Amino acid sequence: MKLRFSLCILAVFSLLVFSSQAMAEPAGKVAIFHAGSLSVPFAEIEKNFEQKYPKVDIQRESGGSTKMARLISEVGKPADIMASADYTVIDKNLLGKFTDMNIRFATNQLVLCYTDQSRLADKINDKNWPEILMTEGVVWGHSDPNLDPCGYRSLMVLQLAESYYNIPDFYNKAIANRPQKNVRPKSVELISLLKTGNMDYAWEYLSVAVQHDLKYVVLPDEINLGNYNYDSNYQNARVEVSGKKPGTTITRTGKSCTYGICLIKDSQNPEAATAFMEYLMDPEGGLKILQDMGQPPFVPCRVPTQEMYDKLPAGLKELVEIKK
Repeated sequence: MKLRFSLCILAVFSLLVFSSQAMAEPAGKVAIFHAGSLSVPFAEIEKNFEQKYPKVDIQRESGGSTKMARLISEVGKPADIMASADYTVIDKNLLGKFTDMNIRFATNQLVLCYTDQSRLADKINDKNWPEILMTEGVVWGHSDPNLDPCGYRSLMVLQLAESYYNIPDFYNKAIANRPQKNVRPKSVELISLLKTGNMDYAWEYLSVAVQHDLKYVVLPDEINLGNYNYDSNYQNARVEVSGKKPGTTITRTGKSCTYGICLIKDSQNPEAATAFMEYLMDPEGGLKILQDMGQPPFVPCRVPTQEMYDKLPAGLKELVEIKK
């Protein structure tokens, strides 16, 4: 009896050790859909994470945040994680049916990018850029507002600039000087056009400009969508974008740039996906990489309600606070 009891204890102990090791070593594929503006930092985060967990294969797909969310909610593409340049995209497309969470993890701001080859590059500054965008022969563009938050945020900046600089009808005059061909599906596609001299100016996030060594005009906080203290002013900007159903529209209202991330409910690999998010939200891990690449993170990350906090995996709760 003593021998049998001892063997049982040993078996249970071995099972616990094995289970602990299995939990500590996530494995398998993790599909991540994310905003194009996160491509550079997420590539670095992926590399570091896979060095830490060599049995995990991170598979990323990037694009406009709205497009990425709709691939999950409307097309039905399988994903484990979704990271959006605008957290409200997750609220509108995924929260409830596809995810129980929306963790806000980073901020950004809009800047006007250019190169030494750009027309009037030697003259542009934070005061005269509206005049330059209205100048005939100047080629500028932005991403598609129907697919990419940077697209509708670019238009919001133009709207806010009209009153800030007191230039009557600036928004319409600027858009009239920007042909439709200069609107690209995602903002990072504009970078190659800038660097090859096929475009003079393009709207990007500050982090993207830093990561790609672009020159850029820093805008006043009152219009750059980068300072939550000016949210009451940002709300004066509104852009109509396509809705979920053909022929419908949604009104996007100006708000400071806040990135959101979530675990998808039907994740095929929730253990490894959670481990990735734990690394991403670690102040000495993914958040440090974001900071080093010009994108200020929230430390700790945030969720808006106690109800959402209670639904988080235990490992994420330690990295998140409740804050609207």
